[in-house]
Amino acid sequence: MSTMGSSLCAAALLAFLVFSLSLFVNSWHFRVHKGIFTNGTIEDGFVMDRNGLVRELNERRKEILPFLISSGLRGHCEDSVGAGGITAILEQGFPLQMIQLLQSPWEERFRVCLGLVRLLHYLSHSPLGSVALLDFQPRQFVMVSGELKLTDLDDASVTEPACQMDQDCILQFPLRNFSLLCSAQGVCEGLNEMRNLYNAYRYFFTYLLPHQAPPALRHLVDHIMNSTGELKGDVNDTLEAFEDMFHLYKSGLHLDNMPSSIIRDYAVMKGMSTSGNMEYRCWPSYNHQGCMLSVHSDKEAAFICNSLPQCTSFSLSDQRTWTGRLLASFQSGFSHLVTDGNSEVYLKKTKASPGTTV
Repeated sequence: MSTMGSSLCAAALLAFLVFSLSLFVNSWHFRVHKGIFTNGTIEDGFVMDRNGLVRELNERRKEILPFLISSGLRGHCEDSVGAGGITAILEQGFPLQMIQLLQSPWEERFRVCLGLVRLLHYLSHSPLGSVALLDFQPRQFVMVSGELKLTDLDDASVTEPACQMDQDCILQFPLRNFSLLCSAQGVCEGLNEMRNLYNAYRYFFTYLLPHQAPPALRHLVDHIMNSTGELKGDVNDTLEAFEDMFHLYKSGLHLDNMPSSIIRDYAVMKGMSTSGNMEYRCWPSYNHQGCMLSVHSDKEAAFICNSLPQCTSFSLSDQRTWTGRLLASFQSGFSHLVTDGNSEVYLKKTKASPGTTV
């Protein structure tokens, strides 16, 4: 059977098992109320039913878990009381560490912010209506393979506040307030969306987005920060701004003004890599023991190397980031070259001595 067929079968069986288990538990929950006497005691037969239910739950859990693992899901929630059934199946990730994120390359911080805006856009247009995260905190999120995931669903509201006048639609935060209009239907339309958006600004964008943003994108970052910090636009506008910036960054169009002749200052050795590197550190770097940065092309890598006083060469391999951009390693020197079909070495000509390697 094909991989696609196996995945569909696994998903179908998982759905059937969850549905069956929910019916079984709900049926037991109904029997709870029938088995209670008027004096509040429970029949002996019901206690035996409960023990049988626990055994049945454990068996069904053993059947479900392999499909959770094979389908890429890493965790699931169960009702500990045993009367409400399975309420959610969620991915298990690592707690969001803001200090660690602050030390990561801008591209990874942008990824978190982009994922958050996409999530807020979905919550704003969800089938349930506009969903507000009432306790919006970084601790409500986890990281799964570099992607931001919402894991705490306890404090969410799908109801826009009712109002009689505009004064009823005040969005309050510790440092400032915002006023929205009361609609003709007596609802503060858009308040849930704006609450989420401003919380994203004060908890995420402020710390993760502006610092060390690519110079050619800083005007776009400034626009996003101003728009979300003042709530001048809605989540649709914010998502559009993020997607536009993502397209520019991924495609390299923001580098159009960079002179193509910059690469002529380097001698290129294809199919080679360096050994005995004289590493130096730059921050933030994908390699904390050296200087490894994301670049769109060898032209951008040459531009970066020219701006680093210690840099005399850089290497490009087939390693790529989540955007498809290349990872470039910058060195202040190396002892010799070695054959490597997946690498290219760029040696700055002005730094090379005749008859020797740097």
